[in-house]
Amino acid sequence: MVNRLKFLFILLVVLIFFGCAEEQKVKVLRLAHGLDTNHPVHKAMVELGKKLKEKSKGRLIVKLYPSGQLGAERECLELLQIGSLDITKVSAAVLENFVSDYKVLSIPYLFRDRQHAYDFYDSAIGKELLHKGGDYRLMGLCYYDAGSRSFYTKTKAISSPNDLEGLKIRVQKSNMAVEMVKQLGGAPTPISWGELYTALQQGVVDGAENNLPSFFTSKHYEVCKYYSFDEHTAVPDILLIGTESWNRLNTQEHQWLQEAADESAIIQRQFWKQAEQEALETIKRAGVRVNYPDKNPFSEKTRAILNVFEGDSDAQKLISDIKSINE
Repeated sequence: MVNRLKFLFILLVVLIFFGCAEEQKVKVLRLAHGLDTNHPVHKAMVELGKKLKEKSKGRLIVKLYPSGQLGAERECLELLQIGSLDITKVSAAVLENFVSDYKVLSIPYLFRDRQHAYDFYDSAIGKELLHKGGDYRLMGLCYYDAGSRSFYTKTKAISSPNDLEGLKIRVQKSNMAVEMVKQLGGAPTPISWGELYTALQQGVVDGAENNLPSFFTSKHYEVCKYYSFDEHTAVPDILLIGTESWNRLNTQEHQWLQEAADESAIIQRQFWKQAEQEALETIKRAGVRVNYPDKNPFSEKTRAILNVFEGDSDAQKLISDIKSINE
């Protein structure tokens, strides 16, 4: 009896030891962002987690912190840089403050259509740009489709650039976005995304510009009853990992994560199309007036934004390379 108890005790210790050892083999990547859980980008991140868990057989997993639980885009970026957070999603427009080449993606009417944008995301040129944040401890994993950005306002539709005269328009904290709205005649007003609903309610700004799903999931349609499809820019979201976190992973884990990210990006495109259709139907039922202005006057009036890149040979080459993709 004593020997049997001794054997059971030793067996229990061994099981606990190996159980702890197995648990220690699991690596958790913390992924935080500011989007609602119904947003197509968040849904893609859920798919990323599923695929990563499957590829690694549970040894590398993602823990999601959506809806700004760990801060807005800027805060999440800073957490990545110091290694307190592993992965986040930011707009390429925000990244231009760290890596100047990302400015190129905020050029109005840079992409001919959505397929042109997808071809860039999947190209060697696109992947090279993702890897340019190393000096800032940031590395891109993939692009997520963020559709086209258009103006939405409280009191009138934007049918031509003249309709923006005198209007305070919220923009991201992006020099390119500020310059674009200036050229169109509006008064650009940088405000963080989390504060925008209240700013619209209180009249701090007269309108904003963003893609349709974000207009819907943010409930900005409750305040702004005009959405004008001028589709001035198609600025993607970037899924980023901090280089400190990346360097903690081995070569096999790098492969699992990159494959999972790439696959989630393809799935996200379908999520995005579905979300656009659902958002359009819902905002119309909610009384939002949707119009489709002629894009040519907007394109012509923002053409001078290319002057920003005078003397920047790297940016000019990137612009040329993007425009020539499958031309």
